[in-house]
Amino acid sequence: MKQVAATALILLLLLFLIPLLFFRGGSLLGGEEEEEIPVLTPAPSGPLDTETTITVSQPDGTVETMALGDYLWRVVAAEMPASFEEEALKAQTVAARTYAMRRMANPPAAHPDAAVCTDHTCCQAYITPESAASNWGDKAEYYTAKIKNAVSGTDGVVALYNGAYIDAVFFSSAAGRTVDAVEVWGNSVPYLTGVDSPEGEEVPNWHSTVTITAQEFKDTFLAAHLEADLSGEASGWFGTPEYNSAGGVSTIPVGGVTVKGTEMRALFSLRSVNFTVAVSGDEITFSVTGYGHGVGMSQYGANAMAKEGKTYQEILQWYYTEITLDTISDS
Repeated sequence: MKQVAATALILLLLLFLIPLLFFRGGSLLGGEEEEEIPVLTPAPSGPLDTETTITVSQPDGTVETMALGDYLWRVVAAEMPASFEEEALKAQTVAARTYAMRRMANPPAAHPDAAVCTDHTCCQAYITPESAASNWGDKAEYYTAKIKNAVSGTDGVVALYNGAYIDAVFFSSAAGRTVDAVEVWGNSVPYLTGVDSPEGEEVPNWHSTVTITAQEFKDTFLAAHLEADLSGEASGWFGTPEYNSAGGVSTIPVGGVTVKGTEMRALFSLRSVNFTVAVSGDEITFSVTGYGHGVGMSQYGANAMAKEGKTYQEILQWYYTEITLDTISDS
C-alpha cells in the first residue's frame, strides 16, 4: 500500500509540475527563458530640439506646430526598427533632422502652409507614440526611451555640405554597395557617391523573388512599351543587362527595347534594381537582393556598422561622403 501511495503522489506532482515547466519555459520540454527587457531612463529632448518648432500637416488637413524633438521621435520610430543599435538610431535621427530643416527652409508646394507632412511618399514616415506603443507591445516602454535617447543624444546635430543642409536620402538595404546618385536620378551630387555597405544575410528578405507568368509580364510591359516585340518564347525576350557601379541593373533590353532597371523595378514591384531574370517554361522569375533605391545611407548597413562599434558620426560620414556635422544653432 505504501508503494502505491508513493507512486500516486509522484504522478500527482508531475501532473502539476509539467504544465508549470512548459508555460514558464522550463528545460523539461526544451523551452527557452523569456527575453528580459532592459530598463532605460528616457532623456528629454535637448534645448536645441526643444526650442526649435516645426509645422506638420496632419492627415485630416490640420497643421500642428510641435517641438522639433517631438517630431523627430515620431519620424525615427516610423522610419527605422527600434530594435536597431543606438548609434544607427542616432544616425537616422540626424538624417531626419537634416531633412526637416531643409524642408523648413523650403516648404513644398504640396503643403505650403506646413514644412512637412506625415505622408512618407511626400516627406518622411510618421507615427504617433500611441500607435508605436501598440505595435511594440511589452517592449513599448523600452523602445520609447531608446528613441528618445537617440534624439536627445544628437540634440540639434545636422549634416552639411559646403555649409548647406544635405539631401539626406536613405533606404533599407544595399546589395553590398550603395549607388552614385547620378546613376539613379541623373544628377551628380558630390556627397551621394557609391560606397561599400556591410549588411548581408542578417537582413530580413535581403534575397527575394517575384514570379509571374509570361502573359502577365507581356501585358504589363506592353502597356508601357507598345513597340516591344514579345513574340515567340519568353526566353528570347531578354538581352544582356548593363550594370551600375553597385552591381544593379542599369539598363536591360526587353523585346528590342532598352529600359532602365528602375523602370523594371517599378513595373514589377521589385525591391531593388539588383535583380536577375530567369525563364522557366511559362514562368518568369526575378531574383532580387536588397531593398530601396540604393542612394545615400543604408539603414541595415548603418546598423551593421553600429554593431562593429562605429559611432553615428562615422556612419553618417561614411554614407554621405565629405559632409560635416554641426548643430542647427551654428548652421
